[in-house]
Amino acid sequence: MKDFEVYSSLKVPKNSKIIVRLDGRSFHKLARDLNLVKPYDENFYNVISEVCRDLFEEFSAEFVYTFSDEISLLLDKIPFDGRVEKINSVIASFTASSFVMHYDTQFKKPPAFDSRIIPISDGDILDYFKWRQDESWRNCVNSHGISYLKTKYSNTEANDKINGMNLSDIHEFLFENGINLNDIETYKKRGIAVYRKNKKVVGFNKKENKNQTSFRSYVYTDWELPIFSEKFFKEIRVIK
Repeated sequence: MKDFEVYSSLKVPKNSKIIVRLDGRSFHKLARDLNLVKPYDENFYNVISEVCRDLFEEFSAEFVYTFSDEISLLLDKIPFDGRVEKINSVIASFTASSFVMHYDTQFKKPPAFDSRIIPISDGDILDYFKWRQDESWRNCVNSHGISYLKTKYSNTEANDKINGMNLSDIHEFLFENGINLNDIETYKKRGIAVYRKNKKVVGFNKKENKNQTSFRSYVYTDWELPIFSEKFFKEIRVIK
């Protein structure tokens, strides 16, 4: 019967880095069930940031990035001997379990995440995360736009109006109505990331009878991300 497991030997390319991207399944319905605050629910993002931290530590990720209900893990050390079925199933189930554990509430339906694997080279890492950060900005503009419109119109009318507007139209519309997106919290515009950061530690060297400075890395959750650039990723040593 083992022969029927026709996909179990499928593996990612050897000596490659991968990105595992997770998306919440039917989270628009989950948002209604949990009565989340629109357009951004602070508690939800606190939970998602903790989930990202769990993923970072459990799978020895180099970088984890999230916005909305989407999470991207950059992995250099590929788990499970690169087996695609195993990577997708275990990481998706771990993410859902972490989400439930940190949310600590009664769910009407068990939350789930889907997972996909993207082989990636060092030269494409910046482009990938810039692409996802651009999507975070689009999500921010659209979320604020539809939330404001729904205070003035029915859901159907609000959806019809926003479908006829591009991002710059929505941005200008919000500004004209007293909402300046430049002033909102950074994480709503640019997402949240988890990565390793160095901190300076000053200790006393008894042998040499003097203070000695060293650096130790720690896991850092960044809620104030810059616009992604080559400089940023080199500073955190994600790309060379």
